[in-house]
Amino acid sequence: MYRVCLITVSDSSALLGKKDLTGPAVAELLAKAGYQIVARTVLPDERELLAEKMRQIADGGRADLLLTLGGTGLNERDVTPEATGEIIEKAVPGFSELMRRKSFEVTPNGILSRGISGIRKHCLIINLPGSPRAAVENLSFILQPLAHGLKMLTQSKNDCAHMDALR
Repeated sequence: MYRVCLITVSDSSALLGKKDLTGPAVAELLAKAGYQIVARTVLPDERELLAEKMRQIADGGRADLLLTLGGTGLNERDVTPEATGEIIEKAVPGFSELMRRKSFEVTPNGILSRGISGIRKHCLIINLPGSPRAAVENLSFILQPLAHGLKMLTQSKNDCAHMDALR
């Protein structure tokens, strides 16, 4: 069972008390898929604060997967990809590319998401959109390759050439 931390990035939830609907929706999908939610938090759209929180989670070994929810749009306050890019050690663009492509099939506006994905230490970090529906859809698009990626990331020895039997 993989450990997951969720960070909802929302000024209105963090500063104005608006109820976070995205975190619970994503947590429900992950629980049904067999993931363990170890922490959920809500932060304002503040680049340095977000980068520091992601750094603490990844460096502390608290999670195998860290999902950010929100802050990926075109608004001046949307800084999640920048904060993520600042702290990741390796980019893993395929997750974000697939989410944008599949989102475009649902709505042409899906390509406007600027989310990125990458690794810090042994933690995979993926930016999801902020709306509950879009976040759940996007996560659904990547669930199968996500499980394989986490297996590769968390095992000490990987031999993908002999994994054909698992496909």
